[in-house]
Amino acid sequence: MPRYCLGIRGSTSCIVLETCRVSYLPPLRDSIRTIGRRRFDFEHQIVVMGIVNRTPDSFFDGGQTFALDQAVAAALAAAQAGADLIDIGGFPFSPHTPQVTAAEEIDRVLPVVEQVTASSDIVVSVDTFRPEVALRCIDAGASVINDTTGLHDPDLADLASSRGATLVITHSLALPHQHHRRPQYSDVVTEVKAFLAERIQLAIDHGVPESQIVIDPGHDLNKNTLHTLELTRRLTEVADLGLPMLAAVSNKDFVGEATALASSDRMAPTIAAATICALNGARILRMHDTIAAVAAARMIEAVMGFREPAYLHHNI
Repeated sequence: MPRYCLGIRGSTSCIVLETCRVSYLPPLRDSIRTIGRRRFDFEHQIVVMGIVNRTPDSFFDGGQTFALDQAVAAALAAAQAGADLIDIGGFPFSPHTPQVTAAEEIDRVLPVVEQVTASSDIVVSVDTFRPEVALRCIDAGASVINDTTGLHDPDLADLASSRGATLVITHSLALPHQHHRRPQYSDVVTEVKAFLAERIQLAIDHGVPESQIVIDPGHDLNKNTLHTLELTRRLTEVADLGLPMLAAVSNKDFVGEATALASSDRMAPTIAAATICALNGARILRMHDTIAAVAAARMIEAVMGFREPAYLHHNI
């Protein structure tokens, strides 16, 4: 039976019906997974995925990791900071950025994948919607295909099936690199959940087992800030699909519009949004600031009872 605390107004005590719980626990299937060279228990872990955008026009860093040596250094720094995954991309999602050919995208991401996998056991994810890019990166050592276009090209599912790669399926309505202006939903959460359920089945029909699928509700992707805030509040409804969920909230527009902060000042509200997502069922947090994110993840795990404190001294 679920257990809750009921606070009493004006008092620090609580009425305990059975025992207290501080968060929702998603009904995960296949929660223990080996991805790349690491093993995960998504029932008892909050995992951080670092981000390396090898693009000259990244919305966050403005191209600071566009140079190959800087991109590799950033990925290895994320691993050193405690991230378990690193997401490497060479084609911005935003349609406001210039088009990048498949050959250019491969030239950007493949050398990073090769050098990072040669130097670290961090799980490498390639952020792409193109099967030809994903294939080259998987063969070079990447273990995850992060498709932010909602499996627009089912060949990605065929590739994940044949190579044993983990496939991230994201809610996104527009065609790759296309605008979806003024998005409308009658119930954004219900529609996101239904979309993901349909795309999960599509991946399964193409031979991808559930044990290789991760879902992403697509914060801000073809959604306005009100949609994304509603999605964050009701994220448990999406997590009820029963597969590990990734939340990509780092420094996004909804964080800025909710707080009126510039991208460079959004770390604190980003951590707050990521924490809410974790308490509502997310198990992978895709974050720019891996040091802060890993510290937050360890704290969330301790509060949720997933891990013991690092040490005990206070009042002992």
